[in-house]
Amino acid sequence: MKTEDIELFHRIVETGSILEAANLLNLPKSTVSRRLLSLEESLNTKLFHRQSRAISLTSAGSHFYQKTILTLADLAQTLSDITDSKAEVSGHLRILMFPIPQMMEIVNKIFEFMDSNPKLSIEMISSTEPLDMVRHNIDIAFMVQETFSEIDMVAKPIISEEMCFFASPEYLAKAGTPVKLTEIEQHNSILFRFPNGKTFSQVPLANDAMQAVKGNLCTNSIQLAYEATLSGRGIGYLPKQLCIDDIEQGRLLRLFNELTPYLGVVFLVYPSRRFLSLTGQRLVDYMLANLPLNQESIQHANKDSRKIWI
Repeated sequence: MKTEDIELFHRIVETGSILEAANLLNLPKSTVSRRLLSLEESLNTKLFHRQSRAISLTSAGSHFYQKTILTLADLAQTLSDITDSKAEVSGHLRILMFPIPQMMEIVNKIFEFMDSNPKLSIEMISSTEPLDMVRHNIDIAFMVQETFSEIDMVAKPIISEEMCFFASPEYLAKAGTPVKLTEIEQHNSILFRFPNGKTFSQVPLANDAMQAVKGNLCTNSIQLAYEATLSGRGIGYLPKQLCIDDIEQGRLLRLFNELTPYLGVVFLVYPSRRFLSLTGQRLVDYMLANLPLNQESIQHANKDSRKIWI
């Protein structure tokens, strides 16, 4: 019985399909089926009920899955404990990334890790929509908003960003400049749709306050919200860092300067209900050590982990 075949069995369970597992692992379906059959023969146990278009775990298969999650986790931890932390790692990692202004900062750190470990291969997936990390064989994710379960996931805050209201001079010349925050309700705002589908009819402010907004344009892309604000379509609630050059060049104006910015947090996330590979652990450790983690992010995230947005 091979550890690799047990891991393959886990992928089949978590995707619910031999074909999906084969596609995720970039293997022929026939190879996955053959290795599964070999595992069943070595166990002398049937792990799946096979129908024409679906498979489901047998009671023995379910028991084997639950027990081997812990076994593989213990094995990975043992390998991590006895392996030199500076030793080169190999393998393949799938990384999910929410497209944020600091995405290239994160990507460049990943590139540095790859340069130090040339036998490693990485697949990066950029998406504004949440994905089931286990089902899609995602090893690590960089996520915003609470699209992950506190029970099933480990989440480490890594980057924070100040959120402020911005508008172009063209929009303000046409619609007027709001002086009080409540006046924003009379203006057209660029609305943002959360990955969970909820529209931002209210935006979070510092100190757990909320402010109602309305508008005729909604997007799930920070970049598109920024471009719409820049083109005078309305008031945008945007990361301050994204708008610095435009403020200096006069293309955007920050509104309500006296308002304390809301602090959004980016999290490094990985599944806790299945083991993180040695390679994955090394990348997590590297990112936590080399990204600008700060105490303000940690305190904010710990204070109110249910209001994560950027």
